Amino acid sequence: MINIRKLEAELWESADLLRQGSKLTSNQYCMPVLGLIFLRYAFGRFKLVEAEILKDRPVRRGRVLPVEPSDFAEKSALYLPPEARYDYLVNLPESADIGKAVNHAMELIEEQSEQLVGVLPKDYTMFTDEILSELLRIFNNSALDEVGGDILGRIYEYFLNKFAKNIASDDGVFFTPKSLVKMIVNVLEPKRGILLDPACGSGGMFVQTGDFVNLHGMSANAAMTFYGQEKVEYNAQLCLMNMAVHGLNGKILSGNEANTFYNDAHSLEGCCDYVMANPPFNVDKVKSESAMNAGRLPFGVPSINAAKEFGNGNYLWISYFYAYLNEKGRAGFVMASSATDSSGKDRDIRQKLVETGHVDVMMSVGNNFFYTKSLPCSIWFFDKGKAETIQDHVLFIDARNYYTVVDRTLNEWSEWQLKNLNAIVWLYRGEVGKYQNLCDEYAKHIESTVRSVLKSAIATAYCMDDKYAEPFEAEARTMQSYWLESRRLEDFYTLRQELRHLLQIAKDQYKAMAAYGDELSKEDLKVKMEEIIDSGRIALLLENGSVRTWAQYKKAVLGQIDSFTQLAEDLLTVLDEAKWLTDKFGAGEYQDIPGLCKMASHAEIEEKNYSLTPGAYVGVAAGEDDGVDFAQRMGEIHRELLKLQAESNELMQTISKNMKEMGL
Repeated sequence: MINIRKLEAELWESADLLRQGSKLTSNQYCMPVLGLIFLRYAFGRFKLVEAEILKDRPVRRGRVLPVEPSDFAEKSALYLPPEARYDYLVNLPESADIGKAVNHAMELIEEQSEQLVGVLPKDYTMFTDEILSELLRIFNNSALDEVGGDILGRIYEYFLNKFAKNIASDDGVFFTPKSLVKMIVNVLEPKRGILLDPACGSGGMFVQTGDFVNLHGMSANAAMTFYGQEKVEYNAQLCLMNMAVHGLNGKILSGNEANTFYNDAHSLEGCCDYVMANPPFNVDKVKSESAMNAGRLPFGVPSINAAKEFGNGNYLWISYFYAYLNEKGRAGFVMASSATDSSGKDRDIRQKLVETGHVDVMMSVGNNFFYTKSLPCSIWFFDKGKAETIQDHVLFIDARNYYTVVDRTLNEWSEWQLKNLNAIVWLYRGEVGKYQNLCDEYAKHIESTVRSVLKSAIATAYCMDDKYAEPFEAEARTMQSYWLESRRLEDFYTLRQELRHLLQIAKDQYKAMAAYGDELSKEDLKVKMEEIIDSGRIALLLENGSVRTWAQYKKAVLGQIDSFTQLAEDLLTVLDEAKWLTDKFGAGEYQDIPGLCKMASHAEIEEKNYSLTPGAYVGVAAGEDDGVDFAQRMGEIHRELLKLQAESNELMQTISKNMKEMGL
């Protein structure tokens, strides 16, 4: 798995170089850095597509025909002329004018892509060759070949947070987390037609839609037509770059004409098959007359204040998204949680929305999903082609407590969690076949991973001293003999406890082996290491470096155990997610799950004053008895607090005394 945070830290280093070597503002130096990242990412994708082309390349007179721009166009990829390729730039001689060469590379790329004309930065001559050389080195990172999705957007958000908070003057503008984008795309299931994102930012909705369409055996550019509006021209540049490296074509407008509050820039009202967006939340001071003149308000006008402004733009956005849809269109968008039950005219608009029968799914999202902000939100889904059987219902999903912790400040949905939430929607729609396919996918993945985990366990045991390897290897081989046969998904759930037991054996045996060796005399330890080396046991460990001493051997074995442990823990995670799903929905029948999901009728929604807050419908999951005596535990906590308070008072007295002695 790519460590995005490490990659971002390297970009921080590059920004430091720019800051030290130039007098650029944050606005000025962000784009050149992102331009280099674009160049590196484009090169990575170029190499990948080139390898695919060369697999079936015809041979004439004993020579493979060279690749051409048309070959890349057929695969919806960006062709890079030789002087625009990253390996050419990073290997330029010291005598070369690197700034001029990078500018020329950007010009060559713009010649290959009409939508990139005038977009790429071409001001690299303002930097010294030394700084540019170092930047090129920093970005010569293989991770950029492997990262998919809206990486440019995430990096952009990182820079906004780290260096350029003045750029993000609009508090409602956030980078859309990848897992939220995927959730929207997965539920809408775009196949072909027009997609509009009227607040497109760095283009994450387009990129993930392209991936989804391509994954289902179609060409994204052939099946989809992408339209975007983005008020901030800087963001629009990022969007166009992002789309280009993913081989996507689209029409992206920016600037004042693309301010969605006042302009339907593409004239798409009533024309879109899909609308996806993460608009800025809670925008105020929207001029009411200008906004009303722009239309797209099928349910009436939100509240107008004394200054003749809309004090909150949330329901303008919601109205726009609905208005853009054609007779069968679907919309998915992120919105501030407060919008689900706001009062006044917002409530009236919500009622009219519900009465259309086109509100499909409402999903609550927990804190810490946004990269720089800790705020909960909701995802709304409209479907004007909704099946008659569910026309009178809305599916509410409360996913606030369902996520994976990335670190202290960031949560996300894993790929399997995304699939599980999507499965609830499938069952609500009656698409049982998709649910069953997911169960089959779980079973195949688990079966394959079990083989890898047990193979890793046996290899790890082989590396250990015989005395300590024996119990570990015996358990692994017993599990292997039993689990190599294919079986039903439910049968694998008993494996969870066995895996945890195997992990514990590995840790215990390593600990015992390390303690045994540490207690040997130098002479005995020397003899033991000669025995280990002669046995060939360390052959699998040599990739971790030289293994000649006991300390090196312990470290190498621990590395092997860590690799096995990671595989096993990944498998346990998948097993837990599979069990989470099938425990709730069995063989594939939708049911309301307290604390998670509720299929509510319009009558039930009316009873709750047309609130669309999932928590108001799903209720609270039944609590589990953890065996803890509440009164006893509260007494313990109280005593702990009193102790901490006493220690704090004592410390303050000591500090005060020391300061007096110092004359302060």
